[in-house]
Order: sequence, then structure tokens, then C-alpha cells
Amino acid sequence: MYSEDPLADRLQLDRPHSARVWNYLLGGKDNYAADRQAGEMILQMFPDIALLARLQRRFLVRAVRHLAGEAGIRQFLDVGTGLPTVDNTHEVAQRIAPESRIVYVDNDPLVLVHAQALLTSTPEGACAYLEADVRDPEGILEAASRTLDFSRPVALTMLGILGQIPDSDDPGSVVSRFLDALPPGSYLALADGTDTSEALNQAIAVYNANSASSYHLRSPERIAGFFDGLELVEPGVVPTSQWHPDPVDVGRAPSDVDAICGIGRKI
Repeated sequence: MYSEDPLADRLQLDRPHSARVWNYLLGGKDNYAADRQAGEMILQMFPDIALLARLQRRFLVRAVRHLAGEAGIRQFLDVGTGLPTVDNTHEVAQRIAPESRIVYVDNDPLVLVHAQALLTSTPEGACAYLEADVRDPEGILEAASRTLDFSRPVALTMLGILGQIPDSDDPGSVVSRFLDALPPGSYLALADGTDTSEALNQAIAVYNANSASSYHLRSPERIAGFFDGLELVEPGVVPTSQWHPDPVDVGRAPSDVDAICGIGRKI
């Protein structure tokens, strides 16, 4: 059937999309029936998925707080933004340094609609929003250069996004192409789900068979390999609940390895 609304066509509301499913798992309201059905299906097969989602979000907060605070970073490239929720990248960074500049990137049009409406910068800083595919680092970097100064260090955040790239598209190369364009002193903050739980593997397989997008779990060793050539920030690549945990995060991990994270510095 022909639709007069191009955005509605692109949203594919009859099929679950990763950002909207993640929003549902985080307790958000920016999702549709197909997303909720997919979320409930995953929850039934792997009940800890909602906790994993919350822990990844908590890692984002701690990572940006560290990068803007101890590391003194004032520029952030957030690739795979997801739908806005509490404590988005610019909010955490600009609480510490109001002059921080952030570029959000996602390929879900609903994410960008919400981002433009809700993610408002401080007067001293800046926020920009790009609709782009993570597999096009060169295009993203070119567009982001209108907001970010790539002669100065940048923090690249990639939370849950590399799992959406199949091996055939070489996710390691995607990371390298981003990092090659960033100056020394830049950082990579990364988190993704692992293939160490059979229940999670089965849940993701069913999700992939019914979704407009797919997610690819990888071994902890493969994920740690994305940091090759970088100087890891202590404690290294660890479960998401164990990277500089706040008191509220201690002891909350569903497993030691269902999802891991880390931050690396380009030397």
C-alpha cells in the first residue's frame, strides 16, 4: 500500500527495531507493538536482558563522567545513540564541562526525531545529530567535522553498536577507520554482548529471525580485540558492572561475561 508519510515507511512499525526494543527493555515508552513483542520474547528466554540493558546504560554514564572529568575530553562522537533516556551523553558531559560538544549518530529515523526534540545543548557547548550507518565512518566523520574539531582529542562511544555489524562487514575495520581519523589522546568507549550464555544465544537467534535488524554476539576475546593498539584504562575490558562501578551497580551483574566493556586511549 502506498503511504504519503516517508517517515512512517522508513520506521517499519510492523517489525521490531533494535533501538526501540532496547527502549522497551529500559522501561521507555518510545516503542511499538512489534518492539514490545520482541522484547517480551527475549525476556522470556533470557530474563536478565533488561538488567544487561540497564547496566550498559549505567556504563555510559560512568564512561562519559570519566572522560569529561579525569580525562578532560570536551568532544564526543556517540555512534549508535539509541532513543533518548535519562543521562544522555551530552547531559553527563556538560554537567562537568558545559562547553562540551557532542555529535549523536544513529540510523533509526525515530531516534533522530526524538534526539532533535529532546537533546538540547548548553549555550556554551553544542549538540548535532546525524542519521547515518556505522559502516560509513568516513561519511560520519566528514559530517561530524562541522561540529567537532578533529585536530583535538575526541571520545568515540560505541555501546551495543558493533554487535549490529555482521562479521561479513568486518566490525574491526569499522573501529579502525574511526580511530585512524582521530588524533592521539582520543578515546574509544565500547560495550557489547557476548556469546557465553546459551540462553542469550538462543534468545538473540529468535530475535534475529523476526527483526528488521540483527545482533551478533561475540566472544569476550573478539570484543577485547577491538581495543588492539590502544592503551586500556584500568581495569581493562571487564563485565559492564565492574568498570568503575558506582555503589548502586555493585553485585548487579547477571553473569561475569554476558556483556563486557572498556575504554582505550589512542597513544
